[in-house]
Amino acid sequence: MTTQVLLLPGYQNSSENHWQSLWERSHPNVLRVVQSDWENPVCAQWYDTLMQHIMNHDGDIVIAAHSLGCLLTAELARRAPAEVLAKVKGALLVAPPDPDGEAFPQSAQGFFPSTKASLPFPTLVIASDNDVYGSIEYAQNCAAQWGSTLINIGSKGHINSESGLGDWPQGWAWIQAWL
Repeated sequence: MTTQVLLLPGYQNSSENHWQSLWERSHPNVLRVVQSDWENPVCAQWYDTLMQHIMNHDGDIVIAAHSLGCLLTAELARRAPAEVLAKVKGALLVAPPDPDGEAFPQSAQGFFPSTKASLPFPTLVIASDNDVYGSIEYAQNCAAQWGSTLINIGSKGHINSESGLGDWPQGWAWIQAWL
């Protein structure tokens, strides 16, 4: 069974030029977890949708999360049973947003600051030093609490389609380490 890469976009989904969308179009083993409401995200609903995707796949999973998807991954680690978590071989957590920050979407419900426990699978937190949704200090805190390695990629904003990354070969290389 092929390892599947699950894309966990954040608030408002990922645009067609976002690195997640480019990966989805370029790699047959990449699947976006489509949420029912991208504008009014509710953590419990997003969690249920993610669990359905994981349970419906017989093989291993690698997560490529962006923004709110990072907090969803932490929620997965907190709530999912051990047999589900055993399927997750790694997670790339890109641009985690600070739920207590001024730019955090008011419509997002139930997403909490980083869990205070190590995530039970290997993780990389990728951050930018000028992300309006989460400071580098917040990303450092997330990485420390999650037991993750932090990589600061410099001034790339929210590490999205506006960051000029294209299909982001370095990000895909990090994913490939878990495939």
